[in-house]
Parts: sequence; C-alpha cells; structure tokens
Amino acid sequence: VQLQASGGGLVQAGGSLRLSCAASGRTFSSYTMGWFRQAPGKEREFVAVVRSGDTNTYYADSVKGRFTFSRGNAKNTRYLQMNSLKPEDTAVYYCAEHPRRLISSALRSPGNYEFWGQGTKVTVSS
Repeated sequence: VQLQASGGGLVQAGGSLRLSCAASGRTFSSYTMGWFRQAPGKEREFVAVVRSGDTNTYYADSVKGRFTFSRGNAKNTRYLQMNSLKPEDTAVYYCAEHPRRLISSALRSPGNYEFWGQGTKVTVSS
C-alpha cells in the first residue's frame, strides 16, 4: 500500500485546511486508517482514526470538535478537515494504515501502523 498525503500549507489561526490521503496498491477488507502529526522536537502523536467494522471515528482530545476524518466515495481517499486551527496544530501530518482492525488499546500508537504516507506540513500562524 502506498499513501500520498497532500493539502498542507500556511494558514492563519482560526482558518481551515483539508488534508487528503490517496491510497494505492492492495486494499484490505479489515483495516485501520489513521492520521497522526509530529511537531518540531516532539514525538509523533495520534490525531484521528477509523477502522473496519466500527462506525465510530476516534479523535485526540486536542482536536475533537474541530477536525473531521472522512473517506471519499471511492474509498481509496481519506480526508482530514481541520477547522478553527490553532498555532499548536502546526506539525507535519501523516496518514497511516494497518491491514488489520486494530484493537481499541492499539489505535493511538503510531508504532502499530504498517503503512505511512510521506507527510504534509501544516503551519498555523498566530
């Protein structure tokens, strides 16, 4: 599976961006798809995730109510709509996928994901 993230850029605080992640290669009937981010000097952290057989979308508390994870009709594209952006949202954003339905306790750990996109940089100015 190859993942290609795009849509990052520079935006003022309070603004919006929509990130896209295009997937190619094998598709899996059982999967976990996530968005993560990594700010300068910090560890990669969980942002949002969906998984097969689960109607819920899980978000980090820091983005809940502002970010929305969605999937395109073709199901090989996923999006992260980011509203009310804050300077602390500045980071490189990565899409990731694991070819199994991860258990709940494993969803937020980047080390559990097998496939990663190259990242797209988001900078929020104050």
